[in-house]
Amino acid sequence: MVTAVIFDLDDTLYDELDYCRSGFASVADFLSGLPQTPPADRIFDSLSQQFNAGNHKTTFNAALDDLAINYDDNLIAQLVETYRTHVPKITLPSDSQDVLNRLSDKFTLALLTDGFLPAQQLKVQALGIEKYFNSIVYSEELGREFWKPSPVAFEKIIHDLNTTPQNTACVADNEKKDFIAPNNLGCTTIQLIRPNRLHTKSSSDPHAAAHHIIQNITHLPPLLQNL
Repeated sequence: MVTAVIFDLDDTLYDELDYCRSGFASVADFLSGLPQTPPADRIFDSLSQQFNAGNHKTTFNAALDDLAINYDDNLIAQLVETYRTHVPKITLPSDSQDVLNRLSDKFTLALLTDGFLPAQQLKVQALGIEKYFNSIVYSEELGREFWKPSPVAFEKIIHDLNTTPQNTACVADNEKKDFIAPNNLGCTTIQLIRPNRLHTKSSSDPHAAAHHIIQNITHLPPLLQNL
């Protein structure tokens, strides 16, 4: 019987693309304040075009090239810092809020998120979701080597909640990393496939696939009730 639920954050409780756009807007505002740079809206459009075309690793470099803005490693570092430390303009979708409200009355909830610490903390604060969780673990605080698919953060939450893997469900989006550890621990795993999700690749690892797949977060409460 499932009594505890561990949620992923990005592309599980909200669309990570919304965060990316918020970050690009902050970067565009920063760049537009430098000498001889285009207006913020033009910079934002270039950043978005690069990202939407699939360039998720060198977005800033490619956009600056596109805009004919001279740059060096120091400027790129400034843009990365601006992106990671900006106060994000994101909101919790109403369906996620409704599900968290419903589940918090029946289950013990936890949040586990990888990523750079200030950025992840600012996301959680902007979404206003701290109140739903008995445990929030930012794996960056444990050490980057303990990002998923490491089991360490999952084990910490299970210990902190005084539960067992057999009584724990894990809800996330990314088959490449999110389900390997909880599957090996003996948790029930549930993949939520949001329409705008960023990570769509499947994995050849036999332990990577989730036990259950849902297309909408509103399908989660009845699924958990039947586990």
